[in-house]
Amino acid sequence: MVAVLALVGLGITVWIGLDRGDSITWKDVGYRVAGSESVEITFDVTKDADATVRCRVQALSERYAEVGVQTVTVGPAGTATQRVTVTIPTAQEAVTAVVETCEAA
Repeated sequence: MVAVLALVGLGITVWIGLDRGDSITWKDVGYRVAGSESVEITFDVTKDADATVRCRVQALSERYAEVGVQTVTVGPAGTATQRVTVTIPTAQEAVTAVVETCEAA
């Protein structure tokens, strides 16, 4: 019985240690193609308010080829969710822009 309780206690300790609340999520809000040289993307990032993350945003052609990329640093703020707008320079006209990933800096 003691061994079972010890294993349960260890499992709970490991679970709490792994679930530190460091999750980072993002959501594309919109984009605006500004001609053949750039596209502007707006997205929301939700993270710990004190955390800094780096997000990689892509501009894509009509064939979904990457025609531009930008890495954006989102720093600490007073709220967990921040709205970010960034302009991505493009090698040719893009038809969309997306957030590829966000990760802790």
